[in-house]
Amino acid sequence: MIDKLEAIRERFKEVGQLIIQPDIISDMQKYSKLTKEYKDLEKINVKFEEYENVLDNIKSTKELLNTEKDPEMREMAKMELDELLPNKDKLEEEVKTLLIPKDPNDSKNVVLEIRAGTGGDEASIFAGDLFRMYQRFFEKQSWRMEIIDFTEGTSGGYKEIVCGVSGEDVYGMMKFESGVHRVQRVPATETQGRVHTSAATVAVLPEVDDVEVIIHDADLRIDTFCSSGPGGQSVNTTYSAVRITHKPSGLVVSCQDEKSQLKNKDKAMRVLRSRLYEIELKKQQDDIGSQRKSMIGSGDRSDKIRTYNYPQGRVTDHRIGYTVYNLNNVMDGAVEDFIDNLRMAENSEKLKEGGF
Repeated sequence: MIDKLEAIRERFKEVGQLIIQPDIISDMQKYSKLTKEYKDLEKINVKFEEYENVLDNIKSTKELLNTEKDPEMREMAKMELDELLPNKDKLEEEVKTLLIPKDPNDSKNVVLEIRAGTGGDEASIFAGDLFRMYQRFFEKQSWRMEIIDFTEGTSGGYKEIVCGVSGEDVYGMMKFESGVHRVQRVPATETQGRVHTSAATVAVLPEVDDVEVIIHDADLRIDTFCSSGPGGQSVNTTYSAVRITHKPSGLVVSCQDEKSQLKNKDKAMRVLRSRLYEIELKKQQDDIGSQRKSMIGSGDRSDKIRTYNYPQGRVTDHRIGYTVYNLNNVMDGAVEDFIDNLRMAENSEKLKEGGF
């Protein structure tokens, strides 16, 4: 581990020199990439220095115990060692966690898609509840959200809603939310008070740049139409809504949120790029093989990941067997507890794979 950390320190120094070179500063793409690498390496380097300092203090304290004859000094040294050793173990774990290779997508913004599944009107209402839950979570994280497209349910909520979310490490936190979310409760439409089970699917797609997914104009069919839903006369009577069909894959993406056709096309293209990227990503993961599949799931939207049980006030994540009894808080955006535990589970697996 020390060898890895020494190599990281050298690279940190090297990058520190590179980002002050005029030719790098003038190339925004290179400068941005190196600045991000510098920040990532800095976190590890700071923790490594802290760890080294504790190791040096342990060494000198042990030497003192071997040579010191004064009982009072020896007692003080023992007390210091009792504090240093647990701190060393704690720092060691923190350094190991920082050494886990990061998913290159973690720092990306996302396209979030929520769709009603089985359960009719109740599923649409639940999809709306999930959207509000995430909306409040985004507010807590100071992330920016913009709606791209939506279809309202006949009794409230959404049949589907698509939005873009931007901020720091959005995909790194939100990727665990992909899958089937199940709700157990008495629907508003139920007259006999029976508990029903409904579901909604959540897909979290990393947003990608043009260079990462190349889309040829000849492969696209672009249709325009009048927007539906709220928005006023200027939206509903002009052909501002855009529907893009990607012929090779058959993917269809639409956007009607903006008054400008150009802005709607831009948003729709962002969603299309993300969906095409997800398809390629899944192919790569399938090629890697089953031994690399995480216990917390592949992020596939067909995996049942979480149940929200209203009669018991319970929320259970099935991937890690984690349950809380504060459903109201969770539905008000308190999902960070689940995300933290899922990240810990993933890091634990990666540490085993890395031989730590």
